[in-house]
Amino acid sequence: MAGPILIWGAGAIGGTLGAYWARAGHDVLLVDREAAHVEACRTTGLAIEGPVESFVQVVPAATPDEVAGVYGRIVLAVKAHGTDAALDALAPHLAPDGYVLSAQNGLNEIAIADRVGAARTMGCFVNFGADWLGPGRILYGNRGAVVVGEIDGAIRERTRAAFELLRILEPDAILTDNVWGYLWGKLAYGAMLFGTALTPESMAANFADPARLPAWRALGREVMAVAARRGVVPVGFGAFRPEAFAPGASDAEADAVIAWLADYTSRTAKTHSGIHRDLAVRRRPTEVDAQIGIVGALGREAGIATPALDRLVALIHDIEAGRRPQSADTLAALIDRC
Repeated sequence: MAGPILIWGAGAIGGTLGAYWARAGHDVLLVDREAAHVEACRTTGLAIEGPVESFVQVVPAATPDEVAGVYGRIVLAVKAHGTDAALDALAPHLAPDGYVLSAQNGLNEIAIADRVGAARTMGCFVNFGADWLGPGRILYGNRGAVVVGEIDGAIRERTRAAFELLRILEPDAILTDNVWGYLWGKLAYGAMLFGTALTPESMAANFADPARLPAWRALGREVMAVAARRGVVPVGFGAFRPEAFAPGASDAEADAVIAWLADYTSRTAKTHSGIHRDLAVRRRPTEVDAQIGIVGALGREAGIATPALDRLVALIHDIEAGRRPQSADTLAALIDRC
């Protein structure tokens, strides 16, 4: 599909994609609410920093009110809890035969398909490490898995084209007929990342502490129980095996994966999750309802109890509201539930 690529949300994920695609010669328009970031991207340039690669790329950018026309390819890269508002704004700019690709965390493809139609929705799993540092600056902390696929499992010409685009950023990107499996597999990991954000410590320190294993096991198992009830075949990334948390899997299997996470997260310049950054640095609400709360809601629909996930959501809200600090005691309140 020809024509420019509209990237709605120019933060960690969207900005990184936009910089790489623009550098490769593709026609890209970044859209972001942060006027200072937009101005930097389109004038002095967007700086990609970190151990993977460092460069500065001028990228056309606009605030939402400046966007005009229709686009065949829209990449949605806002925080999960901003999906509905972003869809309201971008839907008039989506061509009738176009699609929205969700470069987000969580199960946002559900909301996108409800809003613009399943035929105009494409799924994407992104697991590279990036942080928005400020206007015109993004930390690209580590490479990671990038997977794209249609939500109905088909492989179309547009799917292959999106795959080739993503290979510009990640040469080892994957084209799949089971994107839901990747998304649910990452949710097990994502739930654990929310758990690590209950403390001020790094992801690696949290995963390496044996006393905290009950929390990571319980969160992974509840996500996998809901996925199993929905008929999803989960898929992992690297040595993260979501099946190690599936019903009937042993503690030893789960603990081996958690040990790998301790090592994996120790090898990145991004020491803390974006969730931790939202709570400790940016002091703003997290994506916990859109990413983790939805799993509990889907579990209740399916008759699956999710006490650890529900407790995690409540504790994150306590930190957001200032009722609890990020501390070992706050994590202990989750471990007690597990």
